[in-house]
Amino acid sequence: QVQLVESGGGLVQAGGSLRLSCSASGLPFSTYAAGWFRSAPGKDREFVAAISWNSEGTYYGDSVKGRFTISRDNAKDTLYLQMNSQKPKDAAVYYCAVKPQTSSYQYKGAYDYWGQGTQVTVTS
Repeated sequence: QVQLVESGGGLVQAGGSLRLSCSASGLPFSTYAAGWFRSAPGKDREFVAAISWNSEGTYYGDSVKGRFTISRDNAKDTLYLQMNSQKPKDAAVYYCAVKPQTSSYQYKGAYDYWGQGTQVTVTS
């Protein structure tokens, strides 16, 4: 049974930082590309960042470039998202997801497995 479990969400002030984690089990995580998406109330699920299986490729949505960093530790089967200089518009439920290939990384429909999400709230 595949499980992706996000953690690290919470309340942060604008300008602050949070690091999200996503722990994977039940699949060969080191062979999967992985990504983060987010959903804000009334909005479609938005691509945030993605990373290739070997960390050689990283990709970001325009709204987070230069502020967020995606990384992974395949020895720990864990995906990370470092979020710096946070803005109120970053408030959302953040989801991790995995897919076999890095192509089409920005499309949520391309991902095979999803976590349950973790809430991030940013106060101004």
